[in-house]
Amino acid sequence: MLALEADQVFSARLSRVLEAAARAISKLGELELIKYEDAPIEASADLSLWEELAPVVGATIADVNALLTELHAQFPPGELSVDPRQGAVDETFQRAAEELKGEVTAFGMRVRDPSVVGDRWNLISELQSFRYRFRDRIGAMVFEAAQQLGDCRRREVDPGYDEELASTLVVRSTTADLRRLMRARIHKVSEAGPEDVEWNAKQIEKELNAFGRTAAWRALRAQDKRTILEFRTRLKEISRPDLGKLDLLALLEPFVEFCDNFEAINQRDLLVQHDQEVLATMGVTLERAVNAVADAEASQAFTEAVGLAQTMYGRHGDFDAYLRKLRKTPPTMGTIRAETEQFLMIMANLSA
Repeated sequence: MLALEADQVFSARLSRVLEAAARAISKLGELELIKYEDAPIEASADLSLWEELAPVVGATIADVNALLTELHAQFPPGELSVDPRQGAVDETFQRAAEELKGEVTAFGMRVRDPSVVGDRWNLISELQSFRYRFRDRIGAMVFEAAQQLGDCRRREVDPGYDEELASTLVVRSTTADLRRLMRARIHKVSEAGPEDVEWNAKQIEKELNAFGRTAAWRALRAQDKRTILEFRTRLKEISRPDLGKLDLLALLEPFVEFCDNFEAINQRDLLVQHDQEVLATMGVTLERAVNAVADAEASQAFTEAVGLAQTMYGRHGDFDAYLRKLRKTPPTMGTIRAETEQFLMIMANLSA
């Protein structure tokens, strides 16, 4: 889009801002916070942790300020533009700059708040949250500017879009399985005999340990991790041969409700847009399967649709169950037509 811009002076100025935005998004996504989480749940944010994180806090502010410096150098406030499109781009940048400045100020104040600095998890959560918001706002700025140059989708121009989408899809699919496991486990505990209560507690612990080794764990919000770790710690404390069913259920039921809240991830704009696009493509692909003359052609189209559907795992319980069934028993050539019809019905319910 920049290469096709008639005013190449304007294009060069815009390019320098967008390159700075891409660098900021990349740097704000590099932080690995998981190494700071290996501490007792009740641990405070002692001086050693603050000493470790202070450079990260400073780098976060510096990364955003570097973008603001480039933005103001190329598009100084108060500059007049005759071209309406260039004026719209300038307005986009000035609005984003003011919002980012406000975020930087708020961030600086928050990391000086004793309630944040004095609590390890609050400090990590604030840092994680602000860096995410910075990346998202910068990506939105890039997209808004690009829209002034021509038709485009955010994923085509936002340099952080694909990475953020991939991370969010992993969190959705993995937490969907966690919800399912915990729901099944609470049912088993409810029906367990006295001799099986402790065994179920151990199984829950194993399932949570496995969840902690997934890619989703690395992308999870710090406060969600804290809740899971607190539950796991409490579970270890009460596990004993004479563990009562009611004691385990009293601990498990609120945790299951907490896990159910992960379903709200489906409301994120990123996933809403992704799912709409995938549903549209799946519909076209399944129609190819329906209209295919040969079963082999129908099977190929059906397989493509299933592959697309996997990116929506976690959207709905019935849909997820259908995808798990297909993984276990894929359709044969003889059943591909009937399976395609069933898939279309399930997809229609998902779209409703």
